Amino acid sequence: MTKLLASVQNLPEAEIVFENGADIIDVGGPAIAMSGSVESGPLPEIINFVAGRRPVCADASHLPMQADVMRRKVGEFVAAGVEYIRVGLRPGENLLAVIEAIKPFTSKVKLVAVMFAEEQSRYPKSFLDDLVAAGFHAAMIDTENTLGERLLNHLSPDQIGQFFKLVQSKGLLAGAAGSLEAPDIPRLLSYRPDMLGFCAALRTDLYWAAPMDGPGAAKIRGLIPKGAVRSVAPLADGSEPGLGTDKIFVRDFVLPVEIGAYSFEHGKTQKMRFDVTAEVVRVARNAEQLRHVVSYDLIMDGIRAIIARGHVELSETLAEQIAAFILENPRVLKVVVRAEKLELGPGGVGVEIERRRGETGGWGAFH
Repeated sequence: MTKLLASVQNLPEAEIVFENGADIIDVGGPAIAMSGSVESGPLPEIINFVAGRRPVCADASHLPMQADVMRRKVGEFVAAGVEYIRVGLRPGENLLAVIEAIKPFTSKVKLVAVMFAEEQSRYPKSFLDDLVAAGFHAAMIDTENTLGERLLNHLSPDQIGQFFKLVQSKGLLAGAAGSLEAPDIPRLLSYRPDMLGFCAALRTDLYWAAPMDGPGAAKIRGLIPKGAVRSVAPLADGSEPGLGTDKIFVRDFVLPVEIGAYSFEHGKTQKMRFDVTAEVVRVARNAEQLRHVVSYDLIMDGIRAIIARGHVELSETLAEQIAAFILENPRVLKVVVRAEKLELGPGGVGVEIERRRGETGGWGAFH
């Protein structure tokens, strides 16, 4: 099950996201300012309002990387009674000292390490193992710049998905945040995260300091299914049976691809054109919400992700991999993939395959 983590700054905002089904209420803003006291901020009254009905998280993702400061503030949040604390961990000489300083709290609270996409290449290779050894509960990828800097400007959906997979392989829960918007949800759900965090998307004008928007919070909640284990874009709640199918498609999608069985085709790219049509289950008579549709982003994300994995010998292999990726979405019943090489003959040469459901059998951005 993917959990919705909703960031709030005061009690009225917490009440709105609670009523709209947030799984984890994340308290940030003035509540965690270095000059402020936890007791004098909104955290105690939010904890009192929630009264154990949902987990409350303290957002400490932007505290300075100083071991004594981290130890003190994390201790204050633990004493306040939160269940989660998100701790921003930046690469540098103080990284291990900070982890060691807050390690004693892992037996009392669920610590979530927040990693920053802007500094992805600087994290040590042992970082996730260090988190596991210290007893952390989860790791999230976020952006350090909170003023509208989008995570997907730094990492592709597939790179974020590789992060999820690597984190989960270590026994940690995996999540993402960073100015995520509603259309990003189905793209990331395909990679089965444990949590997705939202702030600006829950507010008017998609601005982090704007008023909380109840309908906006409900829209985000409706796109993240509840109850299924890491569900991948299931049928929308309240779907109408017997509506048949629709088709979504991508035409003339041209990309450079490392492909070919001949030796002269290795070590370089050649242009390929992709035409893909997916037949999807229709779930609403009038599709007026994102949860009613399967986005064509699913197709383009899948093609880009598979190409990014490296050299492919055969066009047939590439087409099969694309078809299998798209058919992972449970609303897709059939897919037709046409893959053409554009530099080996007049027009294009390639393959077209049709596959139906049941027929198909790296976190590299960091390391």
